[in-house]
This record gives sequence, C-alpha cells and structure tokens, in this order.
Amino acid sequence: MPDWVELERRCLACQKCALADTRTNVVFGKGPKNARIMFVGEGPGENEDLQGEPFVGRGGQLLDEMLSLIGLSREKNFYITNIVKCRPPKNRDPLNTEQDACIGYLREQMELLRPRVVVCLGRIAAMRIIKPDYRITREHGQWVERDGVSYTAIYHPAALLRDPSKKPDTFADLRAIRAKLREVCPEVYG
Repeated sequence: MPDWVELERRCLACQKCALADTRTNVVFGKGPKNARIMFVGEGPGENEDLQGEPFVGRGGQLLDEMLSLIGLSREKNFYITNIVKCRPPKNRDPLNTEQDACIGYLREQMELLRPRVVVCLGRIAAMRIIKPDYRITREHGQWVERDGVSYTAIYHPAALLRDPSKKPDTFADLRAIRAKLREVCPEVYG
C-alpha cells in the first residue's frame, strides 16, 4: 500500500485523462490524515483549480460554516476531496471516463484514511460512491453501511447557493451526521 506522499506525487503527475491538459493545479485533498470522517465532492471548480485546494470558493465557505455548526473543521477533524482531482471545463459534471481515470486515487485515499463516515457532497459523488441510481432529492441524509463504513449524501454546497430552500433539509442531514459520528466514532468530538 502506498503512503500519502507517494500517492499525492503520483496524482500530481497524472495524465490519465484530458482534464490534465486544461488544469492549473491538481486538487488532491485537505485535512488531517487520521480523520474519521471524509467528505467527497465531484470535482474542483475554478477557485479550487487556481488554489490547488478543495472547496475554497463560495460553496466551500458555506460548507465550512455549516460544518462548524456541528463541530467539524478541515484543520482538526475531517478530510475533504473530490472524485476527480482536476477541474472539468466550465465546471461541467465530470464525464464517466474522467471519473474512471481518477477513481483509483480516491480509493487509495480512502484506504489510507480508513474513515468511519463518508459524506458525498451532491448527486454525482453519491452516484459514484453509494449507488449508480442515487436520487439526491429523495435519498439525501439516508445511511448505507458497507464494510464498517457509514455512507450518506447531502446537497452539494453549490446547489444550496443556487436554491437556499434546500438549506433546512441540509441542516437536518448535518444533525444526523453529528449523531452518526457520536455513535460510531465519538473521538471526533473528544
């Protein structure tokens, strides 16, 4: 099994798909390497591509504010990344071929991190990680247990910026995430 340094080195040099030709930076991930909770989005946007860090634009700021309400911060207790590590042009959804080229990096990140809880940010991540026919409007906040890991999905922060009426559902989902963390890994709040 690779270590974090080797995995990031390989990811930063990746040329497996056409996104490598248009990226400014590879957006590998951010957070403590011993975090028990992992957040996974679909792919970097413009700000993330420029800065080389996940979720640093308006959506990321909203996400950080929401997660701070349940005692989570990327500096202390969660790791955040995306399915694809390079920005799709014009922030379009990543193509299946791009996801296929990049998914190995996410799997290795999960293998190294060994999270107890994985939260998918939005429909694309949920369809890739939880199940292919995932319906975010119907299934957000529901839990799936697999191999000792609890998976759920919430609305992507960009969706909340576009449609603030989804915020109450998301806050209910966040309370459920806090309850799940207290149940399966209370050390997060230790």
